[in-house]
Amino acid sequence: MRSSLLAATALLAVLGLTACGATAEKNGTSNSGSGKPATGLRLMVPNAAGGGYDTTARVAAKVMEDAKIATGVQVFNLPGAGGTVGLQRIVNEKGNGKLAMQMGLGVVGATYTSKSKATLTQTTPIAKMIEEAGAIVVPKDSPYKTIGDLVTAWKANPKGMAVGGGSSPGGPDHLLPMQLAQAVGINPKDVNFVSYDGGGELLPALLGSKIAFGASGFGEFLDQVQSGQVRVLAVTSEKPIEALKEVPTLKGSGIDLVFTNWRGIVAPPGISDEDKKVWIDALTKMHDSAEWKSELDKHGWTDAFVTGDEFGKFLTDQDKAVADILTKLGLAA
Repeated sequence: MRSSLLAATALLAVLGLTACGATAEKNGTSNSGSGKPATGLRLMVPNAAGGGYDTTARVAAKVMEDAKIATGVQVFNLPGAGGTVGLQRIVNEKGNGKLAMQMGLGVVGATYTSKSKATLTQTTPIAKMIEEAGAIVVPKDSPYKTIGDLVTAWKANPKGMAVGGGSSPGGPDHLLPMQLAQAVGINPKDVNFVSYDGGGELLPALLGSKIAFGASGFGEFLDQVQSGQVRVLAVTSEKPIEALKEVPTLKGSGIDLVFTNWRGIVAPPGISDEDKKVWIDALTKMHDSAEWKSELDKHGWTDAFVTGDEFGKFLTDQDKAVADILTKLGLAA
């Protein structure tokens, strides 16, 4: 089972590269190809404010505004069921070319674990934007000073140590501790996993010591790391992260695991080719801007930009890989 999970994770990490587009109005004022900023765009975040999706969406909107790529971009949150409440809204908004949804690996898994009627295959793929390594994080007063300390205690009492993640079962914050458990010799079925709806809910649980440790994208904790509220014991990337130079990787700590999350944008089904082009053109301009490159460095995100059909193929491959993993864990039929 471990080899199957790791193989599937490798597939998840290899398949992507970057992001694209922003949409415009349907009444002939889309500004596509006009050189004018796109208008009327709305970007939904399918979980609580403060998490990784929310941060990515708001940074993208700000960059598009600051670089005069789009004006009046509205970002709003519609949390619930690991992102599938938002997904259902997107699917229901067929033909609405002004709306798109920030999403990622977590929504892929949630469609299975929440038995969602709406699926990502029903959406219009716009762009894959970034990849991000995961992190194992503890509150500042945690007794665990290293990843080795934590693993030793975890192996001694896996059911007694709660690990929190900002995604529902099947999402990246769930897959990461399950695979970490496998890598260190813990049965994933013994893991006491507590699901939170995004990093915005995970962080207070971590700071309040309601969980022993958290597993999530490292970028969600950078402010708290810098302020000394939390400590990152390890990151899940192949190499150390520039934003956390002193933090070891799991591999560098003797744990054979690399894990990468990703985020992208999808639109409702049935939007016009013109609206799709507006989204892709706007996000492509954003991706090429100096402002976006600065944000990548600031948040420690890895550029992973692909758009349209290429992103669609990536989504299809991700869907199959995640379904295979969850089936092995007994979480999908």
